Amino acid sequence: MIGSRYHCFMLYATPSLSSADDRVLAEIAAMHSELSHAVRQAPAKWTLDLRRALTASAIAASNTIEGFQVDVRDVADLMDGEREGINASEADKAETLAYQQMMTYIQSLYDVEDFAYGKGLLNSLHWMLQGHHHSRRRPAGQWRRKPIFISAAGDPLSVEYEGPGEDRLPALTGELVDWLNEGDLDAHPLVRAAMAHLNLVKIHPWVDGNGRMSRSLQTLVIARQRVLAPEFSSIEEWLGMPGNTWDYYRVLRDVGGPVYSPERDTGPWISFNLRAYHEQAQRVRHRVERSTDVWLLLDQHAASLGVSERQVAALHEVAIAGRVRRSRYEKSEGLNSQQATRDMQALVRSGVLAAVGQTKGRHYVAGDHFPQDVLEAAQRRHTIRYPYGS
Repeated sequence: MIGSRYHCFMLYATPSLSSADDRVLAEIAAMHSELSHAVRQAPAKWTLDLRRALTASAIAASNTIEGFQVDVRDVADLMDGEREGINASEADKAETLAYQQMMTYIQSLYDVEDFAYGKGLLNSLHWMLQGHHHSRRRPAGQWRRKPIFISAAGDPLSVEYEGPGEDRLPALTGELVDWLNEGDLDAHPLVRAAMAHLNLVKIHPWVDGNGRMSRSLQTLVIARQRVLAPEFSSIEEWLGMPGNTWDYYRVLRDVGGPVYSPERDTGPWISFNLRAYHEQAQRVRHRVERSTDVWLLLDQHAASLGVSERQVAALHEVAIAGRVRRSRYEKSEGLNSQQATRDMQALVRSGVLAAVGQTKGRHYVAGDHFPQDVLEAAQRRHTIRYPYGS
């Protein structure tokens, strides 16, 4: 273990890092520092918009892993209170809103001074996530009272993992909480966050929602390091990409074992997470660069397009996200509905935007006169470097 001052008797142990891990971790730290500086220098409103977009991406991706399909743009609209024109089932909308509620609270804990982990906190977060399913058969905010079996993909009768017995949950969750507060405090926060994820998902203390809870706990531990806001350092978006999701399941299976086995080597899990942190940081860095370039180009075009400074914000969202709703623009700019409607109508008349859909579900996309160089900047390609390569 990495100079641990806390002895874990029943938890998967934090491993020693390889020289390659140390190098990748140093590169991640450098990118996070760079991102932190860039965010501090950016206008507050632009930063809030980006944080909202990254949160929507994380929610959409983490729910996708569990089979709940909501487009990231629809997630962003649901976060803004929209219910019309959302291309998702009512069940998937409910899952999205529940996850948003929990993530919003987790993000608010980012800088709480007297914060401490506890069983009550974990169960409260679980209630936020699963309370709408609460029943005797599927209790929310309570440890499970029955065995748990994880089936192999495509074969519901094939057991891939058997969680620890329900009688062991009080002791295991108690040790996890103690470790979260006191264990391996000299380990890097990103490593501790990954170990928190692994231990919670392998304890599997609830009937449902264990995967999302474990990924959210990882985000919370990352957030508490206070180097970078959690939206910029979470890996949930990365984990939700199809190829990465399969790798995620594979490494959890290989490292965790077929039953709860805390004596197993957790080194591969840490390396997997460091790869995720690194590649997601690259993605966020490119996104910040593209967003910045789009803002600058739109500022240059503003006079010739005859758009106001506040309308630039709407055009920026169209360029980056592909669309904007009037209600979103209204809330973002602190306008009344008449002002926002007039602004949108003016942009449509000039051909900068085009309206799609009926009144309640209407949104706006780039029109024929939307500056092409802005769209090209927003769609600029980038290459993600595999961090463990030569």
